[in-house]
Amino acid sequence: MNDAGGTSRGAIRGRLFAWFQYLLPQHGLSRLMLAATRVRAAWFKNWCIRSFLTLYRVDMTEAAETDPYRYGSFNEFFTRALKDGARRVADDHAAIASPVDGCISEAGTIDRNRLLQAKGRDYGLAELLAAQPWASRFEGGSFATIYLAPFNYHRVHMPLRGQLKETVYVPGRLFSVNAATAQHVPALFARNERVLTLFDSDAGQFALLLVGALNVGSIATVWAGDITPAARRVVSRISSPPATLEKGAELGRFNMGSTVILLFEPNRVRWHPFLHAGSVVRLGQSLGVIA
Repeated sequence: MNDAGGTSRGAIRGRLFAWFQYLLPQHGLSRLMLAATRVRAAWFKNWCIRSFLTLYRVDMTEAAETDPYRYGSFNEFFTRALKDGARRVADDHAAIASPVDGCISEAGTIDRNRLLQAKGRDYGLAELLAAQPWASRFEGGSFATIYLAPFNYHRVHMPLRGQLKETVYVPGRLFSVNAATAQHVPALFARNERVLTLFDSDAGQFALLLVGALNVGSIATVWAGDITPAARRVVSRISSPPATLEKGAELGRFNMGSTVILLFEPNRVRWHPFLHAGSVVRLGQSLGVIA
């Protein structure tokens, strides 16, 4: 009885948290966060870092700079680089490397043009990809949604060697992307602001999506720099020079936490059996193999 009551109270709290976010000035808060995390005044950035370390257990031994207070701003601390050798990228040619540290929200097969968001909720592929001409390529394909918690490493890396084909900015809301919000906000990932990247690879074309969230100050790629916040909130193709990135190479970063979604065409990849909701993954580990 107590377990049922606790579950019910948790569901109510999650629903209230989701509803409350509709009332927030989401983009205003995220722009404020962008400005605050880039303040370089030592007293302020050190206070922010100290407060963060009080809230979250962060393994600084993995960082290239292990002293958190030697970073020039909170954002530099938050997007800190890993030291060489901190992660091993799966070197088997057929292995699909995790692009981030995080937790699997959902993974599996795209049911025609529907992706699973959370138990009892799905959303449309065309909406997620803002009706891009290449969206239909992924109908019936494979997907993996990976949530990055605040304490995770926040750079995003290539799952396979790939040639960049397109970068598209898609405007949207900035709901939180945690489990409670995913359960209660319909089509969450197709509603939030996001950056779509499309690559050619030995596994056919794949898309890697960087999904914004509440308090995400900006999303950046290595070829275009900061893409969000955008001056004009309209679907936009981002020009970029021809680029081929090796597996494990840095692709971009979140300036505060969010979610990455991987999409592959049908019959191109096989996920490993452990890949299911709740699985913790680390950058570089094999998530599956090219079929």
